[in-house]
Amino acid sequence: MRVVVISGLSGAGKSTALAHLEDLGYFAVDNLPPRLWEALLDALAGSGQEKVALGLDVRARAFLGESEPALAALRARGIATQLIFLEARPEVLLARYNLTRRAHPLGQGHLLRGIEAERELLAALRGRADWVIDTSARGPGELGEQLTALLGEARPFVLRLLSFGYKWAPPQVADLLLDARALPNPHWEEALRPRTGRDPEVAAYVFADERHEPYYQALRETAVRAAEAARAAGRSGYTVAVGCTGGRHRSVAVVERLARELADRFAIEKEHRDVDKDD
Repeated sequence: MRVVVISGLSGAGKSTALAHLEDLGYFAVDNLPPRLWEALLDALAGSGQEKVALGLDVRARAFLGESEPALAALRARGIATQLIFLEARPEVLLARYNLTRRAHPLGQGHLLRGIEAERELLAALRGRADWVIDTSARGPGELGEQLTALLGEARPFVLRLLSFGYKWAPPQVADLLLDARALPNPHWEEALRPRTGRDPEVAAYVFADERHEPYYQALRETAVRAAEAARAAGRSGYTVAVGCTGGRHRSVAVVERLARELADRFAIEKEHRDVDKDD
């Protein structure tokens, strides 16, 4: 089992870091008293969960003194454990608090005094950190990329492909809508009408006419360019929805073909929302 403890100053990005680790497959728990860390790991031991992220900050100040012996106990058991401390410059933390309008957990009547008091309370924890990250000039995506690199993790980018019928309304979850209604429609072939775009004969009908191949290639290129841009921006996934009239034939065939052709570039998830609806 691997354990990553995330600590740091309020407003420095601890919640963002924990959310990113969750995306990487970590079981994340925030501000669990350190004396209970071993019990949590024991409870997870039989579940197949191999990665755990533990948040610890000044809100749990009554338990901060337990962190050092708790970390030592985990390492004594041979559990790979890293402590990451996040911080930022006072003026940056002040600006973030002013943006969110949240009160500092230590109160103090003035944000800067609260920030300095917190820095003192967490000084010992910072001194034991394996890595200290200054997030002053980092956005959420950049922080996630640095955590991924530090931990040697690889977050798979998922391209979600969704077929739908325009007669049932476009899906609201889509990042990009593509229209397959310009392709030949198997609905008008009596033998093909009861089948779906997953059927090889239906797909062959949709793509048989070479005059329509440039249109499909344009759909494919649009999907690839949009997904690659999303991946470059640090997103964990992107949803492309392909629509036809009823969502049974053309859109399904296009999604199935895209899934096959793009499997070497992306982790693919596919769904045919309307394939079983009465056309």
